[in-house]
Amino acid sequence: MKYIRVTKENIEKEHICCAISSNKDIQVISKKNWLKERFDDGLVFLKSIERGKCFIEYIPAENAWNPIIAEGYMYIDCLWVAGSFKGNGYSTDLLNACIEDSKAKGKKGICILSAAKKKPFLADPKFLKYKGFTVCDEADNGIQLWYLPFSLDAAKPEFKECAKHPHIEQTGYVLYYTNQCPFNAKYVPMLLEVAKEREVPFQAIRLETKEEAQNAPTPVTTYALFYNGEYLTNEQMNDKRFIKLLDGMEK
Repeated sequence: MKYIRVTKENIEKEHICCAISSNKDIQVISKKNWLKERFDDGLVFLKSIERGKCFIEYIPAENAWNPIIAEGYMYIDCLWVAGSFKGNGYSTDLLNACIEDSKAKGKKGICILSAAKKKPFLADPKFLKYKGFTVCDEADNGIQLWYLPFSLDAAKPEFKECAKHPHIEQTGYVLYYTNQCPFNAKYVPMLLEVAKEREVPFQAIRLETKEEAQNAPTPVTTYALFYNGEYLTNEQMNDKRFIKLLDGMEK
């Protein structure tokens, strides 16, 4: 498999959004705009030359859109290999590319979000363990920060205090999200519409800056849904999934 690095110079012609094919899709537009604004912060987006979900996205941890303390580390936003690409070693290829690049840039190691058991849109803990990662911190909601240090004396990354105990004061449904995930551009408005039709209190808070994301009340900032102050899930939902959730909460 050959890989290509997406940059400011080639992003308009490159396919970057999972299985979404059209550059006119609001999800593609949203994601590409987000990436363009992150390249100057050191973000790297490496993908297969084939169309599909096979890519890694990483950034110096100081510029990550997550409430972590990981000075000198590289943070992996997303490592995604799916569908027909699975089982061919592409995850290892992409991870190794990140490791080599991070070492060349003098980083102390790399870190990434996961959980004790596989959660949607988070790294597979079995894969991370196999590759030598270990858990360095864990929030009350089970979201874990894993790291792979390049030296034995490297300090362990950790969550900021605001993210260790995910809880908010607002009642009703509150969604924190960013445009890092392309699906949000399509599905968040759907949830708002469902909530309006069902007369359910729902607030969508889009984190628009690095500083906002780094001080969010949740380890996962791409998508974090709360209900009456308590954390529910990081799984992106369409209208049908949200209706199912609402029906279950009403029972």
